[in-house]
Amino acid sequence: MPKTILVIEDEEPIQSVLKAFLVDAGYTVLLASDGVEGLEKFHQHRPDLVLLDVLLPGIDGFAVCKTLRQESRVPIIMLTALDDDASQIKGFDAMADDYITKPFSMPLVLRRIEAVLRRSEQGMQSETAVIHYKDITMDTDSFTVHIGKKIVPFTTREFEILKFLLENQGRVFTRDHLLNSIWGYDFFGDEKIVNTHIKNIRKKLGAEYIETIRGVGYKIAKEDP
Repeated sequence: MPKTILVIEDEEPIQSVLKAFLVDAGYTVLLASDGVEGLEKFHQHRPDLVLLDVLLPGIDGFAVCKTLRQESRVPIIMLTALDDDASQIKGFDAMADDYITKPFSMPLVLRRIEAVLRRSEQGMQSETAVIHYKDITMDTDSFTVHIGKKIVPFTTREFEILKFLLENQGRVFTRDHLLNSIWGYDFFGDEKIVNTHIKNIRKKLGAEYIETIRGVGYKIAKEDP
């Protein structure tokens, strides 16, 4: 069955262009013009992915993203004209999976959608495993991270980075290595996005878990047996 994409965008010309290209690419498309309508349609139809504009009337895209994340792991790609670092960090703090700035090309949007959906499906199909590190417990089946007894919400990308580092304790990885290992050929954009995700992980877990090796990259120290 075709995947369903919910487009939450208040500008009708952008809505129309997105719908035309997505339908042509084989997706079923739902449209919403503000955050309230978007949340209602999400609950009604449970789409496979959400394309979410930031500057929406009423409830903005950041608030919509946070609301969705409280109840769902649905992939979320944010669309916005705000291309500054602070806005992008705010989007990732809201646990969006990707961030595309306007103006954008539709071929790029389609590739990003394909990549995010593919990663989501791979994550759902991954075999059950629980990783323990100090007071961190990562369950790759339920897609949860605990610090002690407290559950910490992670985006798909943050989860992948932490899992990769935990599975390779003691090894140092450059930004390029992390991009190639986790993003692969799906990455388009600034390699500094790795720094943003690492910063977000540290905010959630604490700065002591991931080390920065100056001039080289990042690592998680190998836990003593």
